[in-house]
Amino acid sequence: MKILYVVTGLGLGGAEKVVADLADQMTGRGHEVKIAYLKGSVSVKPQSDVELVYLGLESGKNFFSASCQYRQLIKQYQPDIVHAHMVHANIFVRLNRIGCHVPRLICTAHNSNEGGNIRMLAYKYTNYLSDFNTNVSQEAIQAFIEKGAFTKSNAHCIYNGIDLDKFIYQGQQNISSTISLLAIGRLNEQKDYPNLLNALSLVIQQYPNVHLQIVGEGELLTDINELIKQLQLADYVTLLGRRDDVPMLMQQADYFILPSKYEGFGLVVAEAMASGTFVIATDCGGVKEVMGGTGLLIPPQNASMLANAIVDAIQISEDEKLVNNQQALKYVQDNFDLNKIIDQWEKVYASK
Repeated sequence: MKILYVVTGLGLGGAEKVVADLADQMTGRGHEVKIAYLKGSVSVKPQSDVELVYLGLESGKNFFSASCQYRQLIKQYQPDIVHAHMVHANIFVRLNRIGCHVPRLICTAHNSNEGGNIRMLAYKYTNYLSDFNTNVSQEAIQAFIEKGAFTKSNAHCIYNGIDLDKFIYQGQQNISSTISLLAIGRLNEQKDYPNLLNALSLVIQQYPNVHLQIVGEGELLTDINELIKQLQLADYVTLLGRRDDVPMLMQQADYFILPSKYEGFGLVVAEAMASGTFVIATDCGGVKEVMGGTGLLIPPQNASMLANAIVDAIQISEDEKLVNNQQALKYVQDNFDLNKIIDQWEKVYASK
């Protein structure tokens, strides 16, 4: 089977990692795969020998040239499946299906919030051009249906999968006197790091031996550094930037924290659970579905409740924490094992 993945970009992000993993797994199963990306530089790519095709849609004025290049790619490659990911790529491939033969078009959104009314209307009025729509959680599917972006008849939930071979459960207790917290994600509005930093300023009043590491890059780096100074947290926070050793960092952390305002799936939450790290997260998007009753879940945008949850987690006994982490690992193995998710996608690709 020939598969063409079309993605908005290949920067650092959960959706981009999902596409790279899909490409690797499908290649490993004997399918022929290419990835076309609309814009930006390549930070995430498959490990296997998959051709990456840059379409050059850096702004609206490039739409015609990018469309011409995409249509030429379709003509030459003749894919059996075009599977697009994220809002810009989804709308792009839908519009370009007009007058361009694509046997089967699948569009995957990766969030319960992919933008404002204009984007939702774009989804709504191009919905007839896709054969199969998915989002990464039941909550996100329902949000898209309520906004009119998807219809019940062609909207389906397929969870993101994680490669369990990369995230190894250690089951070891921390013998250091420092309580290590870890957060991972782009430094942007969605991830709401001010919420976490304000919570940390409350936590250190009870536990001055807490230290937070944040992995990620983004447009709010300057603002976050300024807030760290304002809250006098310089000794308690380390901004690690981009890292390629995330599995190791997760295994070393005592607690993983997701402070987001909104999410679609929360891939890093599943990765932390697979690594044996206790998770504290905001109840946004599909995160509740990912956690499966383990860890601690609190409302978004509430620093005092997040601080209380961190303190509560610290006070849980090591035995209770170990039981929680084992249950979390089992839940991830049962529901988000990448091999099982790839089985689902193969069935979708083969169906008519």
